[in-house]
Amino acid sequence: MQKKYKDINVNYVFYDNNSNKSLIFLHGWGQNIEMMMPIAKPFAKDYNVLIIDLPGFGHSDERKYHWSLYDYSDLVDRFVKELKLKNIILIGHSFGGKVSICYALKHKVSKLVLLASPYTKRDVKPTLKMKFFKFIKNTPGLKVFANILRNHVGSTDYKNASLTMKGVLVKHVNLDLKEEVKKITCPVLLIWGDKDEAVPLEDAKYLEKNMKDCGLVVYPGCTHYAYLERLNQTISVLKSFIGSD
Repeated sequence: MQKKYKDINVNYVFYDNNSNKSLIFLHGWGQNIEMMMPIAKPFAKDYNVLIIDLPGFGHSDERKYHWSLYDYSDLVDRFVKELKLKNIILIGHSFGGKVSICYALKHKVSKLVLLASPYTKRDVKPTLKMKFFKFIKNTPGLKVFANILRNHVGSTDYKNASLTMKGVLVKHVNLDLKEEVKKITCPVLLIWGDKDEAVPLEDAKYLEKNMKDCGLVVYPGCTHYAYLERLNQTISVLKSFIGSD
């Protein structure tokens, strides 16, 4: 299904069971609805379940300007209001988890599930390529080569993104919610792999310590996609968390 939001079409799947609990699944960067379907489908008969292709991904359009994560959370809120969803439980992986944090900071949420979700800026030691790019960028007469070199310096996500989504990614990476997460008071479940190189386990431990009502489940030997690598365990853990009052 598609819904018009401002000037773009947003693709989504919605299972309406007239339930008093509504689960919203938000995928990670460069992903789509299909990445969340394995953990969403088991709940589709018992709860209202909404899965969104976030704008710029899957079958949803891109905006013509660089969205912030709060713009994405406003989109989620539009769905909540138009579908008249109540008792919201957000389940977000990586980028989708950070959007979920932004939503929970502005709107009432019953529960929050973060699957390897970043929330703070990370200090990255500059590589030789990055240092050279900075030199080129700041040197008169050489600036013309900066755009040529840019795609050879950034992360894989950055290289693969369109010009508009590059801007979104920069906003995402630079948004630091380290202090903001302390304001979230709803029950929070964290699911992490101890081999996650994108968002290390130490980040999860910070959340566990600094969020008011937070529990951490660690999957040994698993990566940034731990929730899928231990799919049956994830479904079991989610059922227990979602079903508890």
